[in-house]
Amino acid sequence: MSMHPFLTGSPHGLLIGGKRVPARDGQTLSSHNPATGEHLADFARGGVADIDDAVAAARSAFETGPWPAFTPSDRQALLMRLADLVERDAEQFALLDTIDMGSPIRHTRGSVAMLVDLLRYYAGMARGIEGVTANPSAADMFACTVKEPVGVCGAIIPWNGPLWASILKLGPVLATGCTLVLKPAEDASLAPLLLGQLALEAGVPPGVFNIVTGLGAEAGAALAAHPGVDKLAFTGSDATGRAIMAAAAGTLKRVSLELGGKSPNIVFADADLDKAAQMAVVAAFANSGQVCSAGTRLFVERGVAEDFARAVASHASALKLGNGIDPEVDLGPLVSARQLARVSDYMAEARAEGAGAVCGGARLEDDAFANGFFFPPTVLSGATDTMRAVREEIFGPILAVLPFDDEDEVVTRANATPFGLGAGLWTGNVGRAHRMAKRLRAGSVWVNCYNAIDPAVPSGGVKASGQGREYGKAHLEEHLETKSLWIATD
Repeated sequence: MSMHPFLTGSPHGLLIGGKRVPARDGQTLSSHNPATGEHLADFARGGVADIDDAVAAARSAFETGPWPAFTPSDRQALLMRLADLVERDAEQFALLDTIDMGSPIRHTRGSVAMLVDLLRYYAGMARGIEGVTANPSAADMFACTVKEPVGVCGAIIPWNGPLWASILKLGPVLATGCTLVLKPAEDASLAPLLLGQLALEAGVPPGVFNIVTGLGAEAGAALAAHPGVDKLAFTGSDATGRAIMAAAAGTLKRVSLELGGKSPNIVFADADLDKAAQMAVVAAFANSGQVCSAGTRLFVERGVAEDFARAVASHASALKLGNGIDPEVDLGPLVSARQLARVSDYMAEARAEGAGAVCGGARLEDDAFANGFFFPPTVLSGATDTMRAVREEIFGPILAVLPFDDEDEVVTRANATPFGLGAGLWTGNVGRAHRMAKRLRAGSVWVNCYNAIDPAVPSGGVKASGQGREYGKAHLEEHLETKSLWIATD
């Protein structure tokens, strides 16, 4: 991996005001390949003072300099240039995400292609920001609304999709005319840093996009509480989301959160069971289960539950695990030793509570797996709704099969969770599809599919899975203020 052009040279600096700078105290962090343990690169460990500098640069860029004068067409052209550059360097980005956090290369390649499309979608949306003409009762008054950028935005992103999360946060910022301070996850910061380099090449003015790498408890906490930030976006766990809301309360900044999930995936006997079994594996084990909307509670109608569980286990066991740089690999490692220990602990507790493993169930340690953090796709049998592994988000490749008898029962059980990010439903009955979709408490419901996503369709959670929406017009609205304009006409 030393041949990757982004892994050579001195530690990667912070991006503040258009310049690469070290952390003020000179500290650094290291990135390692979770498949091999190999050292990849060092990068700056930013802290409170660095966040102060980045927010000041973002404020200056928002209020002065060339950025406020950018027209919608200017911002559109800028986003199109950035999309072209990401497309140009797609293989670099795919490889960085693979070696930095473990996702297989054929998946990260597909992700980059979708993200180029996402940037071009935001480019189009830059020209579609508009208010409305109101109709006040006073005859001598004209009233309308105008949309204005909210200001300096902060974003704290997770490690399970570094480039994806970075572009998802940056796109609407550039489309609306805001500025951004991004804090990547310490476990996977390389692709966001490369994106910052391309943003400058695309012509993003200095200070519009700033990146402070570092620890969540240091740089992340400082960004969440900073009085100079007008809006904060966070993607990650519900526990950290609560801490961020508390930190943001002191300045009453706008907050949007995309948090954890424990999503139900419900299969009725009248569904296309072959397709449902294959997609249940994708829903639960994609990215080694490190997906917030993973369908890890698999409810199956009782009459077909045993056969269905065996089919799922068969498909899961056929997946190829290994170093993600191999294009034939389906599942890579977990991101870190810490995450591997977390998944292993949940598995041990599930066994202690009486569950068994139809497949998987223990860390892989021999031969090619010895130096990495590999845990195979695991299908639990004998699981119940009260087990911790069924109630709590594991963020790893563990799936529980849960039999049910009828619609009312499964809706009640599916909704009996603090989370509400996504839900899957498999049935050949169109009436049931409509009934169930209406009753399921989730931000997205996928019928006879799972985790479908498109730039034009909003995504987000309810309950402890967050607030606010990403993608679509709703995502731009998160970055806009509505100003009412009154003009006396007499």
